[in-house]
Amino acid sequence: MITLYGMGSPNVVKVFLALEELELPWKLELVDVFDGKQFNPEFMKLNPNAKVPVLVDPDGPGGKSITIFESGAILIYLAEKTGKLLPKEGAARYEALQWLMVQLTGQGPMSGQLVHFVRFAPSGSDYSLARYKTQVRNVYKAMEHRLSTSPWLTGAEYGITDIAFYPWSRTADGLGFLGDDKAKHVHLMSWMAKMAARPAVARANAKQDEARAKTTAFDKADSDTLDRFLQRGRWHVGT
Repeated sequence: MITLYGMGSPNVVKVFLALEELELPWKLELVDVFDGKQFNPEFMKLNPNAKVPVLVDPDGPGGKSITIFESGAILIYLAEKTGKLLPKEGAARYEALQWLMVQLTGQGPMSGQLVHFVRFAPSGSDYSLARYKTQVRNVYKAMEHRLSTSPWLTGAEYGITDIAFYPWSRTADGLGFLGDDKAKHVHLMSWMAKMAARPAVARANAKQDEARAKTTAFDKADSDTLDRFLQRGRWHVGT
């Protein structure tokens, strides 16, 4: 059985979605990041970068156990393990992968920075807020264009690129980051509705809610642990 180490953050929920869509047997090992559990030596043996998600598959290549971190690498691994959710060859494969890279290098990091400056930054961060809000909205404009010409972000069929984009898209909608742009993004909002209607997505969303209920909320974190998570205060690299 696959073990997934993580909690209810968008990058972890990507893997929830893939595992549910693929109907693979798996279990969740909670890592409470706002309680500092990602810095435990046992976890850092799995990922020295001290981040979730981490997937451990005892039935990896050649029948040997494999440990994989980083959500994009995990999604590609699961797609290739099962032969599903990613075109196997040709232009369609690279079309899917290039849009997956947009999520991994654009939507995810820019959204994470925007959440940081909304929730954690001191007052006077207007420049940063404006920058990251613009970067996030640029990604959604690109998604709208893609979805105006393709039924799915992955391509002709649903796949891991859609899975990768959905958790952060759901977060952006819930936090109001799209603002009035929702009315301008009819294809994006239609895709969101199609995603939400998938049974596996509903199951993954429920698992996300369960994980959040069992882990520390960011506003309940110990101040020093939160500083370590955010790499500030005495945990700042320059100190």
